[in-house]
Amino acid sequence: MGSSSSEIDLDRPNIEEYLSTESMQESPKKLHLRDFLEISPTLTEAAGAIVDDSFTRCFKSNPPEPWNWNVYLFPLWCLGVIIRYTVLFTLRVATLTAGWIVFFAVFIPVHFLFGEHNKWRRKIERKLVEMMCSIFVASWTGVVKYHGPRPSMRPQQVFVANHTSMIDFIILEQMTAFAVIMQKHPGWVGFIQKTILEGVGCIWFNRTESKDREIVARKLREHIQGADNNPLLIFPEGTCVNNHYTVMFKKGAFELGCTVCLVAIKYNKIFADAFWNSRKQSFSMHLFHLMTSWAVVCDVWYLEPQCIRPGETPIEFAERVRDMISVRAGLRKVPWDGYLKYFRPSPKLTVQKQQIFAESVLQRLDEK
Repeated sequence: MGSSSSEIDLDRPNIEEYLSTESMQESPKKLHLRDFLEISPTLTEAAGAIVDDSFTRCFKSNPPEPWNWNVYLFPLWCLGVIIRYTVLFTLRVATLTAGWIVFFAVFIPVHFLFGEHNKWRRKIERKLVEMMCSIFVASWTGVVKYHGPRPSMRPQQVFVANHTSMIDFIILEQMTAFAVIMQKHPGWVGFIQKTILEGVGCIWFNRTESKDREIVARKLREHIQGADNNPLLIFPEGTCVNNHYTVMFKKGAFELGCTVCLVAIKYNKIFADAFWNSRKQSFSMHLFHLMTSWAVVCDVWYLEPQCIRPGETPIEFAERVRDMISVRAGLRKVPWDGYLKYFRPSPKLTVQKQQIFAESVLQRLDEK
């Protein structure tokens, strides 16, 4: 319901407070074109921020165009929903459950009977993690096509890839037991991180803790020195992007003085959108979305390894690698730091913009 004219909106300042009684009693003046043009820079800036917000577009899920728009296709779509949420989902849950039973039946005795540095324990745990990741991919009916040579275990190398979802790690892990650098997560994901994935050398961090950065940097250098360690996998964007763009790569992986192996991942949205918006959806709900879709389709390219060139800075090296991955995966580069996703702009910036606009309006009113 609309409010009456006598009601006062306490959230908005009244322009009458800035006007004298005499000016309010004067007859209104006609608005000329030059009056509008004087505030056009402000309007242009505001419209540009709304229309061309390339940062926000990096983290938006763009749903495909609906195809069930007529009387012939809608019944088929309804039939597909029933099949996906009943038959397929039931089979996939059964597959995932059977996989976990087999996994823990082998993992628990191996983990507790063998010593921490036992060679056979590490080898078996690697194979178990690869097996479990393959079962996860099967639970989405994953159709993954790998291009290029399979990564090998060598010291002084690190793998970097663009990042769309946590399932990037699962898709790559089913081929090779990577040790990944990953944000700490709560719940059942955190349990898997602490009890299972640490066995393959994964390193966890909390982006809100400044001390974690120093600890992670030290662990990175120690890991790449070990000849028997699993290949190290890093997602230098530091956050999930919607598989249409790439944001800035952090330089940490590019200042280690080792060979950088490039991995480009591109998902096909024909059956499911693999982008995980962690601010709007838990990972459990993300998996449920994938398990109730027809299939997850993607391509993975292992590109030619790169080394830093003479005179090239780590930041320039990171940008060159980002160029190669973006071109191969057909992604658009944007000059944004992905960590800005987790922070709100300072209120001082908003107040400053409001003050500048208010001063320009008051100045114009004084001239009248």
